[in-house]
Amino acid sequence: MKNVQRAAIVALFLYLGVTSCGKPDPFQLVDINTIDATIVVELPYATPHNFLGKAVYEDSRCFLRRCAAERLARVQTRLRPQGYGLKVWDGYRPLSVQKAMWAILPDANYVADPARGSRHNRGAAVDVTLVRSDGAEVEMPTAFDDFSPRAAAFSQEGTEAAKEHRRILQQAMTAEGFQTIDSEWWHFDDPEWKKCEILDISSKNL
Repeated sequence: MKNVQRAAIVALFLYLGVTSCGKPDPFQLVDINTIDATIVVELPYATPHNFLGKAVYEDSRCFLRRCAAERLARVQTRLRPQGYGLKVWDGYRPLSVQKAMWAILPDANYVADPARGSRHNRGAAVDVTLVRSDGAEVEMPTAFDDFSPRAAAFSQEGTEAAKEHRRILQQAMTAEGFQTIDSEWWHFDDPEWKKCEILDISSKNL
């Protein structure tokens, strides 16, 4: 009977997103706008306007592990005095979507092999750009999902204004612990991504 009661308590903690100590679980998937409602969320993969040519998300909300979402909120706070904020293009991505992407673009420079999984599949990576305080996007070196060398995190191509905006974004993100990747200026990994398992849950079920 005690084992049944213990299992029931654990299940309740998981449902509520708390640890056995009663604290919020840092690895629970959360809607980032419940952590900071001022972050703009615009998911191309929830629309047909992406490289797959169709909507592959069933929900326009963006989820991240709580630790990553709270880190992102601190970035937003850091950018605000400079007159900027964040727009999120992608966060948690189900593994089934990763497989669909790989089928179209099997290039590990831009799409993680689903056999290994993406950090997006772990809810521990986020694709972001910079916006002004009114929500308008600023000039960046490329558009989202530009699969060319110009999209590299430290490419010297592009206007000086675009490179300066990229620098501001990277500086704010890395100051809060996020990590860049070489091939995409918009992609940042949470430093605790290795602690997060790969998931294949539709966001509509979260």
